[in-house]
Amino acid sequence: MPARTSLDPEQRVLYGDNLQAPPGYIFDAAVATTFSLDFETALAAPVSLALFAAENRDEILQHPLALLEGAERIAGRLAIFTDAGRILASSAPHSRLCSLLERTIIEVTAPQGGAFHPKMWALRFTPVQPNEPPRLRLLVLSRNLTCDRSWDIALTLDGTISRRPRRGNRPLAQFIRRLPDSACTAVGEDTRALTEQLSEDIRRAEWTLPEPFDSVSFAVNGLGGKPWQPDRCARLGIISPFCDDAALDLLASLPNREPPRLISRCDELAALSPDTLAQFAQAAVLDEMATTEDGEEAETETQRGLHAKAFIAESGWDTSITVGSGNATRPVLLSGRNVELFATLTGRRSRVGSVEQIMGPDGFGRLTREFRPGELAAPEPERRAAEARLEEARRSLCRSGLTLHCQPAETNDTYDSLWSVRLVPTAPLSLAGMSAVAVWPITRGDGHSREALDALCSGEPLDLGAMPLIDLTRFMAFRLSDSATNASVLFSTGFDLEGLPAERHGAITRWVIDSKETFLRYLRLLLAELGDPFTAALAAQTDEGAGDWRAAVDDTPLLEEMVRALCRGGEQLQAIERLISRLESAEAGGPDPIPPDFRALWETFRIALKAKESADAS
Repeated sequence: MPARTSLDPEQRVLYGDNLQAPPGYIFDAAVATTFSLDFETALAAPVSLALFAAENRDEILQHPLALLEGAERIAGRLAIFTDAGRILASSAPHSRLCSLLERTIIEVTAPQGGAFHPKMWALRFTPVQPNEPPRLRLLVLSRNLTCDRSWDIALTLDGTISRRPRRGNRPLAQFIRRLPDSACTAVGEDTRALTEQLSEDIRRAEWTLPEPFDSVSFAVNGLGGKPWQPDRCARLGIISPFCDDAALDLLASLPNREPPRLISRCDELAALSPDTLAQFAQAAVLDEMATTEDGEEAETETQRGLHAKAFIAESGWDTSITVGSGNATRPVLLSGRNVELFATLTGRRSRVGSVEQIMGPDGFGRLTREFRPGELAAPEPERRAAEARLEEARRSLCRSGLTLHCQPAETNDTYDSLWSVRLVPTAPLSLAGMSAVAVWPITRGDGHSREALDALCSGEPLDLGAMPLIDLTRFMAFRLSDSATNASVLFSTGFDLEGLPAERHGAITRWVIDSKETFLRYLRLLLAELGDPFTAALAAQTDEGAGDWRAAVDDTPLLEEMVRALCRGGEQLQAIERLISRLESAEAGGPDPIPPDFRALWETFRIALKAKESADAS
């Protein structure tokens, strides 16, 4: 019996830690997929990738300079693909920095009409020392890119790029290559190039397997062909927060030694037929204490409970554990309509553990209790019908081809220029069963919402009002209300934005860097060496009373760092030049954040940079 079973709940890892580069390496490129995401978590991810690690997302969100620089450093090197309409929204305004993710977040639809549901990161790291080879990392997750604190499973594989393709990587490589083809809006050539490059790297990846496993294989459902299903086996265990009768009937027929074991959610088990449950040796749910953090009540219902997915199978002398995004439902295992990603690890049962050991009291089962039929009433048909109507309206909105048009607003305000925005349908939409549709830019909050139902159903443009340049965004929040019940759904989705002025980026930069103190802190962040997370974290911290730039140079080696950056090739100084250009192009409002004496000093470095570029060109 192994000293510690696979899927042991005591073996935990932070999401941000999985994104950190190996020692001696720096982040180079990544492609991620998720069913749902929230803007704040997506905004914090680039900081974890390119700058420094933190204990949690909220710690990163306290550093706006780090958020700005994180978005700058990963621009064009990170693509996050998410199911259309599954971006979480809020009634309150989101940070204007979220608009910097407009090229990074790409909404897609499942080719077979189901949900785009995989959760994955494919990352490439480059060495600090040029004589070392690049490295890859693959994360196969059950968790979405959100702030949820539910029980999830993560598989981390590190690897190198071999000369020859590896047959077992083919499903994963093809999945990554095809991602841009499912996008709801036009995808840039840089995104296509990124997915193609990482797809080729993954195709030739040689993975270092975690103990105690001997092999790994991958499968992707929802792209055509026969969907992946567990093979026939001696014993089978299933961990699936969502399940239905059809899929469980299939799974119950696979083991030939004894009935399978099942861990799911109480509300899902309550909706099953008694005949379905009778086919399982055990049906369990998470114990109430396991759904909280150290026995304390969680902040919201969405942050707790079971979200892990796994299929554990015993065959001969081996045990296989399949993890990933797929639940035990018809769209996943039978029709294959959902896009899902699976990774199967196989090893000797004597080392990996049996189904009993993994799902019993020595393993994940220590968090569970037996499900008692009748302890929870089955969901009301009216509620499920309302959820179906809201989901259909959501899909209709996200796949309708709506566009946004912005132009300078006619206003008597001479201090701040405003921009008017219209939501333009290509044709009337069918939003059956909806009583109201409210819409607003995510940067504005629902205090600036407009009622959109009549305009969308008639195919007429909708005026979203006038707003400052820094509030312009292609991300809209929607609140749909069902006419037959009090049910509603709140989400965000993005549309093509026509007429966006080029200086919007500079205006957001000026909004963050609004004083000489923040300008100097940001300079230190720009000058932090790649692969030096401690210096980057220190530079991102709020520094009250920083003084003028002369004092900063005396207290910290700012001038020396600029000279060293010039000697290293000038890349960091070019970033400073881009920063100054953006600040100068932004609309003036408040004091100039660039110290006058620094401007004079910078002219000297500009001359040196041009001379170096000329010398390199010759």
